[in-house]
Amino acid sequence: MSLTTAIGVMSGTSMDAIDVALVETDGEGGIRPGPFRAFAYTPDLRRQLLAVIGDAARAEHDPLVAIEQAVTEAHAGAVEAFARAEGISLDRVDVVGFHGQTVFHAPRRGITRQLLDGPRAAARLGVDVVYRFRHADVAAGGEGAPLVPLYHRALATGLDQPLAVLNLGGVANITYIDGETVVACDTGPASAILDDFMRTRLGQPMDRDGALAAQGTVDARILAMMMDSPFFASPPPKSLDRNEFHQCAGLVDVMPPPDGAATLTAFTVEATAAILRHLPRPPVRWLVTGGGRLNRTLMARFAARLGVPVEPVEAVGWNGDALEAQCFAWLAVRSLKGLPLSLPSTTGVPRPMPGGETARA
Repeated sequence: MSLTTAIGVMSGTSMDAIDVALVETDGEGGIRPGPFRAFAYTPDLRRQLLAVIGDAARAEHDPLVAIEQAVTEAHAGAVEAFARAEGISLDRVDVVGFHGQTVFHAPRRGITRQLLDGPRAAARLGVDVVYRFRHADVAAGGEGAPLVPLYHRALATGLDQPLAVLNLGGVANITYIDGETVVACDTGPASAILDDFMRTRLGQPMDRDGALAAQGTVDARILAMMMDSPFFASPPPKSLDRNEFHQCAGLVDVMPPPDGAATLTAFTVEATAAILRHLPRPPVRWLVTGGGRLNRTLMARFAARLGVPVEPVEAVGWNGDALEAQCFAWLAVRSLKGLPLSLPSTTGVPRPMPGGETARA
């Protein structure tokens, strides 16, 4: 089996870090995960990105040239720092897959924006780069997200199924796997809405361990108002912009902070549970990745609500911090081979869809 050495780089909508992972893979079932590291954005760049994301008109229409250059330099710099720290010569790396930083996602209007200048990154690193992973899917009428499901399926061979892999990043998304059947979609809010609440109300970046929510009481009336959205009744595939449910945060602004955090946490649980009506069979197990798996209150409420094992992906030997960066290394190899990155059942694209654009070093 011939394997390609690839590095994947990912920064999600929560923007907590730039994740970098090395994988040796054939872009199919051959996967040998290597080292992983995370690198923080500078506070100034993170503030600039949050300001862009909070201004939908600017995120959609502004060329954002200076910010894109800063993001590209930060992501390429993270790859260089990763290589130095791990003693890896970039001459040994065949390709780098850059997801880029999402600032706007409106697939029904045929728009998705991930900031990353591929040719600039390739020139700096001296390595071929694959980027713009979502654009072909969106251009063909798909949601452009999520793109991790086929990687989940490749990893899940041999596990009890039907299995749900739940990613709790800024937005929550699910991969349902049952043999060759893969269904995927965004399910609703996750860390982003709670992080924004914590930042604006308390000046804190997150509800660490769910400690604040554990002290609060869920407001059932407000939760019902949050769940009164046609999004939850819609079957997969479907996807969300980070700020799709931002207005819901306004409903908890007048609450004491513990009650607000508890209600937003319950919103993530109920939004995710709403997908059950759209799945072929109930999952026998949920594996959770993303930063939300570290929130003990959130995980406990998921287990109580779903009634089956709900565990971090580390329970089956996966690295939940590295998973998405690994995926974009794997997807970069698939892109070079012209293999599909998405399916009709994962993004709603009309046919299995290759994607990604290549910038040669």
